[in-house]
Amino acid sequence: MTTEPLAQRLRPATLNDVIGQSHLLGEGKPLRRMMETGELRSLIFWGPPGSGKTTVARILAQHTKAVFEELSAVTSGVADVRRILTEARNRRETGQSTLLFIDEIHRFSKSQQDALLHAVEDGTVILIGATTENPSFEVISPLLSRTQVYQFYALTQEELREILVHAQKTLKGIRLGKDAADTIVQLSGGDARAALNLLELAASQSAKITADLVTSIAQRKTVRYDKDGEEHYNTISAFIKSMRGSDPNAAVHYLARMIEAGEDPLFIARRMVIFASEDVGNALPTALVVATSTMQAVHLVGFPEAQLLLAQCATYLATAPKNRAVADAIGDALHDVRNKPLDSIPLHLRNAPTKLMKQFDYAKGYDWSGRTDGRPGTNLPYLPKNLEGTRYYEPPKLGNSKA
Repeated sequence: MTTEPLAQRLRPATLNDVIGQSHLLGEGKPLRRMMETGELRSLIFWGPPGSGKTTVARILAQHTKAVFEELSAVTSGVADVRRILTEARNRRETGQSTLLFIDEIHRFSKSQQDALLHAVEDGTVILIGATTENPSFEVISPLLSRTQVYQFYALTQEELREILVHAQKTLKGIRLGKDAADTIVQLSGGDARAALNLLELAASQSAKITADLVTSIAQRKTVRYDKDGEEHYNTISAFIKSMRGSDPNAAVHYLARMIEAGEDPLFIARRMVIFASEDVGNALPTALVVATSTMQAVHLVGFPEAQLLLAQCATYLATAPKNRAVADAIGDALHDVRNKPLDSIPLHLRNAPTKLMKQFDYAKGYDWSGRTDGRPGTNLPYLPKNLEGTRYYEPPKLGNSKA
């Protein structure tokens, strides 16, 4: 009985066998053209796990006459890189080229990536790096400028089903019902490797694979989310924009994604406090009170109960009236402070605690006494002379809360 994982046994050997990524591998598309012409250049493959990055890199290598070298950024260091580059230079003197594939290149440190620069630029190696993280965040700019980035996408449900049909032919004797296949597809989150691993594990327990068996094995769905990576920023961005767009359903959905992936609840709560001031503002001043109270309550309660508090606050903010007058006001005021001449503060606005200051007209003409409407008893200006008449803040129309 073979111990090689099913995903490895089913790894495609040609581009025609690869399922998915048709935008790169279809007829006339860039990676297929590279393979057909043999004109391979240094590349970065960016995409989620199980989308075919390593498979495509190996297939491209097979269609060149280059020596194939493979490193994992998790287990390799600068010494490994330098050894391979030295060997590549020696091969180059004999007319032999080298293709270096680095899996999870985003885990390489800056110094490790720096070591690659000259060899990539002068053609000592053809580099193919695979990363699940946005290269603009994790790969140094000089290396990015020497490579072409191609994005891989999570596999669609139809593509995953096609892979499962092919896998059944390898796992002889199993019966995979439609409901079970659909469950595997739903639980694998667009990851072919995860789908095949789940299928293989289910097949090891029963020849008749049911949806209940798959669910009991999986326990929980694979959620693509990295608290230090792009999915973290994508999800919190979608959450904020859904509240801004007054869509409580979408807001709760993205909140659920973050909760399920183990996001820090206080991080979510802090973002809602900021949102309450920035996007709701004085259209509904109590929004800031609710958001602040939520953050404090989340700190006291913790998960799992805190999810109720976060959901209550998110739906409240999503359905609240929106007004960015406060954010716009401070933004415009800061722009003027940073970019315009700062005239002196008007004398009538200055305190005059000493007799000498009064002699120099500090506080002259300013009278607050006797007013009950919140305004001083004078029409003297408040802004510096060069900014008189400037309007930073436009009060929102109140009383239209949908919360």
